[in-house]
This record gives sequence, C-alpha cells and structure tokens, in this order.
Amino acid sequence: MNASLAARSTFSKTGSIRQAAQYRTCLFTVHSRIAWIQTTRGLNIFDVARPSCKHLIKLNRDCHIRASIDGKELSQLTDSTKKEGDAIQKDAERPGTENGAACKEEFPSGDMDFEKFGVWDNFVMRLKMLCTVPWQRVKKGSVLKLKISGKITEQFQGRFTPVLSLPQICQNLIKAAYDPRISGVYLQIEPLDCGWGKIEEIRRHILFYKKSGKFIIGYMTVGGEKEYYIARTCQELYVPPGAYVTLYGLKVQATFLGGVLEKVGVEPEVERIGKYKSAGDLISRKDMSEENREMLTALLDDIYSNWLGEVSSLNGKNKEDVESLLNAGVFEIEKLKEGGWITDIKYDDEVEKLLKERLNIKEDKNLPVVDNKKYSRVKLWTLNLAGSKDQIAVLRAVGSISRTKGGINVGGEGIVSDQFIDQIRQVRDAKNFKAVVLRIDSPGGDALASDLMWRELRLLAAKKPLIASMVDVAASGGYYMAMAANTIVSEKLTLTGSIGVVTGRFSLKNLYEKVGYTKEVISRGKFAELDAEQRPLRPEEKEFFAKSAQEAYRKFRDKAALSRSMEIEKMEEVAQGRVWTGKAASDRGLVDTLGGMSKAVAIAKQRAGIPQDTKVSLIELSKRPVSVTDVLRSGVTVVTSLSKLLSTGGRFEVLQELAQHRALLDDMYTYELVKVLHQGLALLPTLYRFGFWAVQCKFKEKGKSLDSPGKVGW
Repeated sequence: MNASLAARSTFSKTGSIRQAAQYRTCLFTVHSRIAWIQTTRGLNIFDVARPSCKHLIKLNRDCHIRASIDGKELSQLTDSTKKEGDAIQKDAERPGTENGAACKEEFPSGDMDFEKFGVWDNFVMRLKMLCTVPWQRVKKGSVLKLKISGKITEQFQGRFTPVLSLPQICQNLIKAAYDPRISGVYLQIEPLDCGWGKIEEIRRHILFYKKSGKFIIGYMTVGGEKEYYIARTCQELYVPPGAYVTLYGLKVQATFLGGVLEKVGVEPEVERIGKYKSAGDLISRKDMSEENREMLTALLDDIYSNWLGEVSSLNGKNKEDVESLLNAGVFEIEKLKEGGWITDIKYDDEVEKLLKERLNIKEDKNLPVVDNKKYSRVKLWTLNLAGSKDQIAVLRAVGSISRTKGGINVGGEGIVSDQFIDQIRQVRDAKNFKAVVLRIDSPGGDALASDLMWRELRLLAAKKPLIASMVDVAASGGYYMAMAANTIVSEKLTLTGSIGVVTGRFSLKNLYEKVGYTKEVISRGKFAELDAEQRPLRPEEKEFFAKSAQEAYRKFRDKAALSRSMEIEKMEEVAQGRVWTGKAASDRGLVDTLGGMSKAVAIAKQRAGIPQDTKVSLIELSKRPVSVTDVLRSGVTVVTSLSKLLSTGGRFEVLQELAQHRALLDDMYTYELVKVLHQGLALLPTLYRFGFWAVQCKFKEKGKSLDSPGKVGW
C-alpha cells in the first residue's frame, strides 16, 4: 500500500523526485527505486500566534465526534481499567457518521493574529530576560539571520543535527515577532529540498511576523519558483549581480526501466489495483500510461495555477504578467529589477551596510546578528510566550512506514509502527492531554504497519479529539493513518489520496539463462514457490497473486469509505490509486478543510472545548532520535574546540565553549556539573576579594598592611 513504485516522476525546481524504496507484502519484499512527485518538501509554537475569537465561525450544529473502526474484537486493551477500555472499544467501533465530513461542521479559520503585549506582560518578560543563562541571551538591536537551504524536515530535530526543521523555523519567527531585542529578520534563501506544504507553512509565518511591524529582508543567490515564492513574501528582496534566478516555469517528467530490464533478461510481474496507481510503471512500462498522464497533468496544473495566483498578488500584478515573465525566459538580473520582480541588486555586504544605516549603527561597528541555531536556544518562557496548563500533544509521522526498526540508527527518517504505537498508547492513557494533533508527512510503506497504526489511532480518536494535519505528502499508507482522525486538515498542495495497491516480483529466468546460472527448488504446497525468481508465475499462482492484491485494495477502500462517511461507490470514484492535491481532495470529501498547523490547533481547541483565545501548550512527543553520525559530528566539534582553547590556557572561555556545545554534555549527563563549575567560577572574584579582606584584617591586627588587589578579571 505504498504510494511508491510509481513512474519516476519529477517536478523540476518546484517538484522534484520523492523517492521511497520499499514495498512489503506478506509474500515477499520488493526493493526498488520508487518515484513520487514531490512538490518540493513545537514546543508551544502556536501559543501566541493563536486564532482570534473574531475568526471563529459559528457552528451549524453541535457534533459529538465518534470514531469508527471495523468490527474486529480487541484481544487486549492498554487502558488503565477494563471498564474504561470497554467504553472506548464500544465507542470506537461506531460507523463514522458524525465526523467532520459527515456533519458538515464549520471550523475556526486558524488565522494567526499578532497581539501586542501590555505593560505588565512587557515588565514580566524583561524580568525573565534578566534571569536567562548566557547562551540564551541576545544583544539588544540584533538582527535574526535566518538561512534556509537544502532539506527541511517536519520532524523536530535534536541539538546534534545540522538539518533545519520546520517547527524550529516557525517558532523562531514567532519569537522574533515578540522579542524586543530583535530589530528585524535577514532571510537568506538557497535552493530548497522540500514540498509545497512546508513552503506554505513558512510563508504563513513570515506573513505573521510582518504583522509585528518589524522589517524582514530577503536575499537570494540561487533559486527557482519555489525559492522565489518565499523570498517575495519578504518586504524587500535583494539578489547579487550574478544570481541564478531561474523563473522559467514548471514541468513534470517520468522515466521508465521496462526496456532496460527487458534487455538484461529481467521480467517484472506487477499487479496493481487502481488504474491511476502508477507505482509499478517504473519497472514494467516503456512509456507513460494515459491514466498516469491525466493524473500528473492535473497535479501540475494545480501547482502552476496556485503559483501564478500567489506570485501575482505578492508583486501587485496580474497572472498574465507573471506568465509573460516565465515565457520571456529572463536571465538578466537587471530586467528583473526593471520589471519590479526584485527590490534591488546588491551583494551580501551591501545589504548588511543597508541594515546598519537603517539601525543607525556606525560603519566601523559590526552588525549585531544572531543565527537560527543560536536563537533556537531562546525559550518561549523567556519571552512570556509559554502556554497554559491546557496541553495538546503533537505526534509527527515522518518518512516511509515499516513495522520494525532495522539495525543502528545512522540517520534519516522513517515511521516504525512498533515505536509509534507505543507513543499513541501513551498519549491515549495520559490524562494531561486534552487533544492530539497528528502531523503526517509520509508517502506510505508497509501495509500491515499502516493498518496497525490506524487501529491504535482509532482507539485514540474515540477517547480524545484527534486532528490530522498533512504536510508535503500523506498518500497511500500516509493517508491510511489520516483516516483515523476526527478531522483531516491539509495544505492546498499536499499530495494525498493514492488509495490503491501495487505489488510485484521479478522473474530472472532469461537473465539466469544468459549467465548460465541454474536454480532448482523442491517444495510442498501449491503456492510454496510464489517467491521463486528463477521462473515466471504459473497460471494458478498469477490468479492467487491478483486476488490477494484485490483483497488488500478492497479493505483499504472500504475502510476509507467508512472513515470518511462515504458510500463505497462514491469512494471508488476518488480512489483507484489516484493522487490528489489537498485542494482537490477537499472538494471530493477526502479532506475536511484546508490549512496548516495553526488551523489544526484551532480545531483541536474547538473539539476539546478550549476557548480560542486561550493559550495552550503544545507538547512534542516525536523528536527525531539521535543518530550515531550526529553524535560523532558534534563530539568532534567539541573536542576540537576544547583542544584549541586549552592550548591557549583559557579559563572562563573554556566554559563558554562548553556551554555552546551543551547538547553533547546534556546527553552525557555532565551538563549539570558544567553549570555548577560555571556558577562557581563566576563567584571566584567575589570570593577572592573576600579572602583578601580577611587576610588584610589579620595583618592589621599584627600592625602590618597589605596592598589592595584592585579589580580581579575573569
């Protein structure tokens, strides 16, 4: 049930290849390169950027949400008491006739409103700033230098990893809006490796930050449509004279290995259910099917139309002007300036000089800046932005789906069902969480793992409000998980759906004959050799193969219909393995409403009976685990820095460097010792002077004198 194995389709610049690698069935495992169209992919993040009461739309009716589940019996419940467990089980197995899709419920808008602090809040915030530790302090009048490039992950990253995470970027923009020490943001943009869901979330937070009245300046050296989409959201956009700005349009392409495999003697045997399920086309076809062409064209049109509309609005132009820009193939930066597509042509040092003038900083002085990583250390509590006692849990499902964890974690992302189910059960049993937001950024994966997580999520949704929020992609197994939620929220260009099944195997008979390899098998049982690669499937095996795939599809489709309160015939029309954008899925009932994280949190408040103007604490439960490579990378940095500092005989500087790399010390359980040393060292000057005073008194008693030590420097 993987949204994978599809024809290798890519969006140049705006949509690159999303590759997943594995599809499992109960019979065998097929490893292949899979292609996905990737629309180039909290810790109290929304405590302050909360939806205002004035944006809350009156409900048409009061719906009590009950989760639906298939009629299977649970062998064991993990709830605290059997009585409570029986109630949950009974409630969970109701048909989904009262979910968001069925009752046509209106949702809060989730708009992020900036609210200025009052006198008391400002006073409390400044008191907290005085109490902050050195590594969380920011110089007054600083500029937040936020550089975004490469991969941006949805999962909250640990302190070891250099990869940018969407929650951290969004949180820093919220903090900067309220932080009186931050005068503005300098946003530097390089080529991005993420989908349109994350792009839209970043853009939403930039717009929120602009409401604070502070400046935000964009600087782009290399970028296409995706990078320009973010950069133009800033108040001003500067590029260097030699910038590579490639605003030429969007395209989709597909590659096929059918001819290559035929030449080397490999025969793919693919069984797909759903005419749009193009997962097996990569290995089985030599050209694009008409159904796949129809689907990819529709996706491209949705992305292209959205880009034209938003960019024309940002530049104060109409769509025809934007299309003319793309069709003109402009590569001269001067013409972009003349057309009003950028603010000016400047190098990085010239932009910094401009910022100095704006902040009245002398030319011979350095511009006070704080980078994204350092600013991430600033706590929300320091800025008086911490949430209330009302807590909402945040689960993040990121990457391909598998049932078990394989070996040592050397990096990367993935959803391991065994581990994720443990988190789900912990949230369900915890009494402090009033609702749950499930963020999904997954193309799918193992079919059984998806079903097991769906079951646990259904039980969770029967006990607490569960809101699914889709990011870049939530297709196949990713959408399977979302179906368990009371409400599904999607970005406009999230890739979702793909309700279909594909499975396959390779026959290596011709290849073995070419190289002279022979393999004989002795078996008992009619279907014991289903995974025998030395020959093609026999007729009865092909029939068995096809029926098993059809049964898997039927279960997937029927559960989707049950969860979305749709007739099976209607679900069949939107299933068939077709991938939809979030907007198209919303029009067809696969998604309840459009929006991002703020919309999901607003709906979670609504379901939990929390007033919209009340701050809540978002508790992150799915931080990315630390990998071996992360630890080694950070460890080498610390050792190198310490060696350098110790060689110079530094004292206080050594502890400052330790503080900067306290993440490693945290995980080694020595950070508390370093804090004690730091505090003790800070008291040494006072202790020294006190000791000198005591000795001086002793000398005076004996009629002697002792020179004052003066100021002691540490």
